[in-house]
Amino acid sequence: MTVPFATSARSTVGLEWELMLADRESGDLVGRAPEFLPELEERTALERYTVTGELLTNTIEVTSGIGDTVASAVDDIADAIADVRTLTNPAAVELLCAGSHPFAQWYDQQVTDKTRYHTLIERTQWWGRNMMIWGIHVHVGVDDVDKVFPIIGALSTYLPHLQALSASSPFWAGERTGYASNRALVFQQLPTAGLPWPLDDWAQYESYLQDLIRTGVITDGTEVRWDIRPAPRWGTIEVRACDGMSTLPELAAVAALVQVLVEHFSRELDEGRTLERLQPWFVRENKWRAARYGLDARVIVDRAGTQRLVTEHLLETIEQLAPVAADLHCAREFAGLERIVAQGASYARQVVVAEAADGDLREVVHHLIREFRNGPTLREHLADPAN
Repeated sequence: MTVPFATSARSTVGLEWELMLADRESGDLVGRAPEFLPELEERTALERYTVTGELLTNTIEVTSGIGDTVASAVDDIADAIADVRTLTNPAAVELLCAGSHPFAQWYDQQVTDKTRYHTLIERTQWWGRNMMIWGIHVHVGVDDVDKVFPIIGALSTYLPHLQALSASSPFWAGERTGYASNRALVFQQLPTAGLPWPLDDWAQYESYLQDLIRTGVITDGTEVRWDIRPAPRWGTIEVRACDGMSTLPELAAVAALVQVLVEHFSRELDEGRTLERLQPWFVRENKWRAARYGLDARVIVDRAGTQRLVTEHLLETIEQLAPVAADLHCAREFAGLERIVAQGASYARQVVVAEAADGDLREVVHHLIREFRNGPTLREHLADPAN
């Protein structure tokens, strides 16, 4: 079995952002994507960005074109959202994003009428129907297929950092879970989701896919839904571990971190260095700690078992890799990571709102709607001298 890895310009960026559709008054999810998508898909056919459906009819996904910089990819996302609003605004439908909806129930949601989604639900049953989760996917171009799995292995050390920065699912079906990212633990229940297997090279990956296809687990590689996976069709590494970001500047900051890390590791390989990969049991423990504690997590950062507060290790990483960010023309977006560390991630803001509202999760939803609608665009954020 041969799986070709497409030619891709090194360290280019592509973004995918899954957005909820909610009723303007109640804040509850509404399954109205099918009435918006035909016109949106037709109107955007010649644009750099795309607007598509997802597993549930309460979701619209916006996808950028291939960006030479994070800013250009985020500009595509902003343009796509503006296009979506031309239809959702008159329909009294609001857009928002987080890893989970604070109070919606799975049994009220409708599955999009596509064979692949019906097949998924038929196989996964209750867990599949509970996939009321929203995330971001960050693609970064890789110039050599032999780099893919060494970089994925090295990136796994930073999965808890990415997960903690993006954590935005502290509530689930009307209850406070005690987790910063409940989504992270729900999503891994799907049979091919969760942490990537620690493979060494592309040949092992091809063998892995062949095993799964031969035994009927999957029909093709797109059904492998790892937290970090190769995307052979695009010639990228795709990071899928993050909860849905609640604002555009936060999306840009996390995308910049992924881009910078991939480029840093690529340079290390160019210099003939071997990339360190944590033991799989450390990677698994780090994922749980970040899901549970978010930016307060202590994570394991090397093979010796050294443990650090994730924010401290993240700030050191930002300082160390700032020159790479400058080379990639994403220094301002990269600096936005410090703002998240200082002001708190979405999960913390949601909890504060809930406590101030005596637990009324409708207020949390309206908070998320306001953040998404009124928060600065990336252009405005970067133009503010205070940032």
